[in-house]
Amino acid sequence: MAALTEGRHAAEFILSEGNGSVSRDAITIVSGAGKLAAGTVLGKITASGKYTASPATGSDGSQTAAAILLAPVDATSADATGVAVTRFSEVNGNTLTYDASVDDATKRGAKATQLATVGIIVR
Repeated sequence: MAALTEGRHAAEFILSEGNGSVSRDAITIVSGAGKLAAGTVLGKITASGKYTASPATGSDGSQTAAAILLAPVDATSADATGVAVTRFSEVNGNTLTYDASVDDATKRGAKATQLATVGIIVR
């Protein structure tokens, strides 16, 4: 029998968050970002205010982690609306998804530090 593999579930990374929806915001994922999984660490592009997966380096603002995508979004060929955790929360670092350039523990630690500045604590 073939083995089945489940992807990430919406909000499975959240350990705790503020009451109601105070921890979440509707956001726009920039066209070309591709298919992003729930739990993807996002950076905000300074010029447009739109989000994309936060790379290890860069100069457009997205290199600074600022949010975590709540549910999967497909922004392959057009901007897409999504919901992200943007503050007042604790998250499970083992269930986060990172840009391919964030490929070691040091870079993931830097993203955790960046998220802490907006009130998202990675455990």
